[in-house]
Amino acid sequence: MKITILGCGGSAGVPMIGGEEGTDTGIWGVCDPANPKNHRLRSSIVIEHEGFRLLVDSGPDIRQQMLANGLTHIDAVFYTHAHSDHIGGLDELRAVNRVIGRPIPLLATADVLAELRQRFDYAFRPWEGGTFYRPSFDVQEIPDHGPIKIGPLEGHVFPQKHGWTTSLGIRFGSFAYCTDVESFPEEAQAMLHGLSCWVVGCFQREAHPSHGWLGRVMEWRQQFQPQSTILTHMGPDMDYGALCQTLPEDVRPAWDGMVLAA
Repeated sequence: MKITILGCGGSAGVPMIGGEEGTDTGIWGVCDPANPKNHRLRSSIVIEHEGFRLLVDSGPDIRQQMLANGLTHIDAVFYTHAHSDHIGGLDELRAVNRVIGRPIPLLATADVLAELRQRFDYAFRPWEGGTFYRPSFDVQEIPDHGPIKIGPLEGHVFPQKHGWTTSLGIRFGSFAYCTDVESFPEEAQAMLHGLSCWVVGCFQREAHPSHGWLGRVMEWRQQFQPQSTILTHMGPDMDYGALCQTLPEDVRPAWDGMVLAA
């Protein structure tokens, strides 16, 4: 199984909009702008297995991310939750419809589907054949906890606490992806043992009300003991070089375009 990190930034990316008026420097926080691994688009991954390609979330940078990684298509899309930095690029998937010539299987919980239909109502009208002037989907409602099968991928989804709302984690084999999470309910914790590779959200160094932070992620690492922990959904407080110098060898910050095997 191959996992490509399309983006590993927080909801505003790195750099964030702002900085000195009249310049294009943006707000970098402590991140060194000279290091390309500090340039972070919004968080998303692609999982590939036996020729099948699953996109997890399609944020507002999805067009740029697919082009940067040489991806011409996906076979299905899975949504972890309905925040804009994870769904804002949904309309861009009409280009994928044109490539594959059919609606894209879309998997999400009932609550997420309700949000998607409200924000992108035109995209959920029945496809009647012909050209794809808008995206089109084969909608598949999924539970927030339990086994899941997507093409040749078989695994489990589980709920995560994300501040005042929830998100979904997903596990296939010994790989798990847990973005936008600040704590795990008991049923989720049972899914996080025996991992060879864990990609987990870690927004900043200090405590945060709705996202994992460095101290908490290190506590999770001790609790679940994955072989490798990869940090994602990082904000401007998380400089790539400084993290690499201070973290244990089995914990590494992600970077846009990073490829993992599991």
